Amino acid sequence: MTRINRTVRAALACVQLCVALSPSPAQAARPMITDDARIVDPRACQLETWVKRNDASTEQWAIPACNPTGNLELAFGGARTLDSGTNRTSDVLMQAKTILKPLETNGWGLGLAVGNLRHPGEQPRGDFARNLYGYVPLSVSYADDLAVVHLNLGLLRQENESRHLVTAGVGAEIRLHPRLFLIPEVFRQEQGRPHFQAGVRYWIVPQRIQIDTTYGDRVGGAGARQWVSMGLRLITPGF
Repeated sequence: MTRINRTVRAALACVQLCVALSPSPAQAARPMITDDARIVDPRACQLETWVKRNDASTEQWAIPACNPTGNLELAFGGARTLDSGTNRTSDVLMQAKTILKPLETNGWGLGLAVGNLRHPGEQPRGDFARNLYGYVPLSVSYADDLAVVHLNLGLLRQENESRHLVTAGVGAEIRLHPRLFLIPEVFRQEQGRPHFQAGVRYWIVPQRIQIDTTYGDRVGGAGARQWVSMGLRLITPGF
């Protein structure tokens, strides 16, 4: 129990460091925003789908991803948003991710990802390059994977911005039970104060079917930007 308490305190302390960092636009394995140095197994696929309820809108996300070569995960998906009675496609995501150093138990792993997150209806057709991003996810394993801390660093070029933004994020997976994980993180995706998110991930079928739920808000926001989410992740064996 003492070792668990020390590990939990260390992981939470790492999360707090992110308050001073900048955003990461990519999605990690649900329910994290901060990405990890992992990809789906060689010649396998996954589907991450979730519902995010904001104060004035509801987002429905679905992002399939496959690893056809052994070390290149390709993802393509997006979201539909119900807002003021209008149901529209609000986000389209395309991403490629590879692993530079595999994550090992009590070791570390490093990856590289590039992608594009578009907002149909808000951006001109063909305006592709202005939405490109890239980042490096670093993951570090502690105490036989009792806690795994993830850090991201990269660049983002947002629509209507004249400069590249340095992006970053930090989060942790803390094992409470062989199938149950606590997920705390802090990140920024826009100007102003960062956001935080905390939730749990549960494996119904280990490494195949996962469910999760989270609560998030802006740091110091007093509930003004809060959201809740519920997700489902399905992973296939290698084909």
